[in-house]
Amino acid sequence: MNRRGFSHKISLAAMATFLGSEIVFAHRMPQDYLPLGLQDPDPFKMFDKDKEMVVLNDKPWNMEAKAHLLNDDVTPNKFMFIRNNGRIPERIDTSKWSLTLDGESVKNAKTYSLAELKSKFQHHTYQLTLECGGNGRSEFNPPAKGNQWTVGAISCAEWTGVRLRDVLEDAGIKPEAVYIGYHAADTHLSGDPKKEPISRGVPISKAMQDETLLAFAMNGSAIPLAHGHPLRLVCGGWPASTSGKWVNRISVRNKVHDGEKMGGTSYRVPCETVAPGSKVEDSDMCIIESMPVKSLITYPKSGALIKEGKTLNINGHAWAGELEVSKMEYSIDFGSTWHNCSLKKPANRLAWQHFNATVSFPKKGYYEVWGRATDANGKAQPMVLPGWNPKGYLNNACHRIAVKIV
Repeated sequence: MNRRGFSHKISLAAMATFLGSEIVFAHRMPQDYLPLGLQDPDPFKMFDKDKEMVVLNDKPWNMEAKAHLLNDDVTPNKFMFIRNNGRIPERIDTSKWSLTLDGESVKNAKTYSLAELKSKFQHHTYQLTLECGGNGRSEFNPPAKGNQWTVGAISCAEWTGVRLRDVLEDAGIKPEAVYIGYHAADTHLSGDPKKEPISRGVPISKAMQDETLLAFAMNGSAIPLAHGHPLRLVCGGWPASTSGKWVNRISVRNKVHDGEKMGGTSYRVPCETVAPGSKVEDSDMCIIESMPVKSLITYPKSGALIKEGKTLNINGHAWAGELEVSKMEYSIDFGSTWHNCSLKKPANRLAWQHFNATVSFPKKGYYEVWGRATDANGKAQPMVLPGWNPKGYLNNACHRIAVKIV
């Protein structure tokens, strides 16, 4: 419904209900005027995203890319997926921003201003792959609850910041430390200030890796607000939910962190394979850590038309959590035979790897080009949907594009 039509059909009292408060000068509003608070925001302008991005949810905001938008070696902001659990913080004052380290297993609870973090610790820059644990959820059957991501909840931007390890060592951590948990400035959708929308974490071994950053820059500029400005945690190769945005506190724990979305079915999968649709007890669920091997064909766009006798150049990216990808292949006969692609080494550990190949087709007709990556341990992507789980996590089935030879 357009704004004029909406304003004709809604009373002042209803407007106030939707806004959550009285419209103080309602008697002075122009006729047929719709208050800004009721007008739909433009997420593409608001987040500086390309118009081809797909909005999955606006409460909270969640948005993904289409495969062909992710063709850049380093993902620009306009094509980066957004995954939120709460409300994006407002009115951020970087001059007053601070990070506190606390918890049972920190030797000295300390607070650092953003300026102190930048001046006291060495800066490091890495390309790091971040993928939502639910990327590919839309393919699960029975359907799994949550945002119905297709293939576009993946990115590999260049992040700059200080190593979390250096900050932890500056404060000191006790020998019994086993986990860190993050806390952030986003707020719960309910508006309850006592509730955290999400507070996840990683084992100390992951927190101490060279590439685990407290980042303040993305692709050479300040991190955009939707991606965690002014400070975020970046834990490449693990579910992106471990890379907390708007971070203002990190707790060093003597146990597995028990923050919001660390229990139940959140970012956990059955420890053993279960039948689709099964109910799984919490005690039989395991926390997702390193993401599985996966790949994405980013060129050409699915549905390409190629003249008979012409070859097709394909390219894309492959990644494997904590591991490197050792082999990338393609198939044009529904996985009956496979052919090698040219595969580049990663720019650094935990960055995705770029591949390309030249594909020939025997005659006119419809084809599908499938891509399959194999990790350094010899584990390859499955050709069909992998094991079912209650929340539809870790779908790393082969990506495929349609091609017609005419």
